[in-house]
Amino acid sequence: MEWIEVFIAVNQTGLEPVAGVLYECGLTGLMISDEADFQEFLESPHRDWDYIADELIEEKQKLETGITFFLRDNLYGREQLAQIKSALAVTKEQEKELDLGTLEMTMKNVQEEDWANNWKKYFKPFPVGEKIMIKPSWEELTEPTDKVILKIDPGHIFGTGTHETTQLCMELIETYLKKDDMVLDIGCGSGILSIASLLLEAKEADAVDIDPNAMEIAYENSDRNDIPREKYHVCAGNILEDEALHEKYSGKKYDMVEANIVADVIIALTKKVPSYLKDGGIFLCSGIITERKEDVLSALAVGGYSVMEVKEKKGWVAIAARYEG
Repeated sequence: MEWIEVFIAVNQTGLEPVAGVLYECGLTGLMISDEADFQEFLESPHRDWDYIADELIEEKQKLETGITFFLRDNLYGREQLAQIKSALAVTKEQEKELDLGTLEMTMKNVQEEDWANNWKKYFKPFPVGEKIMIKPSWEELTEPTDKVILKIDPGHIFGTGTHETTQLCMELIETYLKKDDMVLDIGCGSGILSIASLLLEAKEADAVDIDPNAMEIAYENSDRNDIPREKYHVCAGNILEDEALHEKYSGKKYDMVEANIVADVIIALTKKVPSYLKDGGIFLCSGIITERKEDVLSALAVGGYSVMEVKEKKGWVAIAARYEG
């Protein structure tokens, strides 16, 4: 399998807005390189090292501030690339007062083995919230933990759980999920949210994503976590446009619906989600940039939801809301 490695050159000011654009285009597996952060690390007075290896200095000299991501080298990947180029052009026009950098895009083809050997070395186990430890499937824990261990392989194109939106949503899951809840994960990607829910003792979880690659990757991750297939069901499709898919999930009733997507999709979902929820069910939504928070809160209010909690981190927002009818 071949991949397209894409690098977008930005300056430090452009990192957050451009990452937001990419996230809204469905990309969650981003690698951000920030020369200023690297320099700050090297100059930190609170360091725990005595010298800097020559190799690290060489890496600094090669480092360029920007964002790297990977797309499958197929029709879907190239359509996504065209969408990204268009969205970046709109952003550059709308944000004329901000210097985002050149936004120059460079691309190269890489083989799956090359990609695997490069990105995996940066993905290490890390805790989320109070109960969960996310562990790459190829890593071993160096210390014992009493946390629930979620083994994940994002499959190169989906998020690893390191992004603020995923972490915020998982923290809300920890807070509001009850044992034996039924869960629907919309825009599941690697399956990380629904799998976390099952590990936290949800009874069953259904998951859906517009990207057909998600089915294979989410099922692989559920298998890594020893989740029986009868408890986890993944489907590919657009729940907003496919009426048959909408009816499929309307026929079941869920205690919790999770959606870590983007603001516009969440706003559209506020009209659909009530048909999926049991009375008093909870809608967890994330992937919202701070600038769109009020838009989403307004849509939730109009849709008959009561907001239970709003969490924010580094310019991103997650919301827990109960449908009151």
